[in-house]
Amino acid sequence: MNLIWVNSAKYLGDYRLSLSFSNGEQRVFDAKDFIASHPLFVSLQDKKLFSQFQLDGWTVSWQDGRLDIAPEYLYEIGTPA
Repeated sequence: MNLIWVNSAKYLGDYRLSLSFSNGEQRVFDAKDFIASHPLFVSLQDKKLFSQFQLDGWTVSWQDGRLDIAPEYLYEIGTPA
């Protein structure tokens, strides 16, 4: 796979994000299981905090860039929109 990054993201509710990638594809990432299985991301169980993401030029991040998820991973596990 070529280098890929997130161009835009929209909060859909619960723990879901609609993501547009640099290859022109759109995917929906449901983070519920990811958050539950990765202790580092436990703070994102707060939906208000989860919805306060930002784009850092490559991927989606939270808490001023202290938490992020690799764009390749978001692409791989996201479902086509």
